Amino acid sequence: MEKHILVIDDEPAVRNSFVLALEDTEFLVTTASSGTEGLGKFNKSNYHLIFLDLKMPGMSGIETLREIRKKDKDVPVYIITAFAEEFFGGLKGLSHENINFELMQKPIGMEAINELTHALLG
Repeated sequence: MEKHILVIDDEPAVRNSFVLALEDTEFLVTTASSGTEGLGKFNKSNYHLIFLDLKMPGMSGIETLREIRKKDKDVPVYIITAFAEEFFGGLKGLSHENINFELMQKPIGMEAINELTHALLG
């Protein structure tokens, strides 16, 4: 069974890194360039894993994650960001709301993407 991954990030280079890192694997990668676009795709399909940027124009990663959790409380979500300190209050708020997620620091290399995805999804 093919495992479906959603990557939501406003930076084309980051989205492309995920696509390239996982292109010759059993994983199907869908990308979105904003929280709004990502939610639209999320609501139309089932995903096994989501990588989510924190700092995006329009809807932030925090707002996007809140909306994702309204529909699915269990899908693993990895927030990837270079701005964890800037968003510390919002991330702490998610924890207080019992909204689960993992946090990863950018930049993340293609080897790390591949290893993490395989570790999580087999």
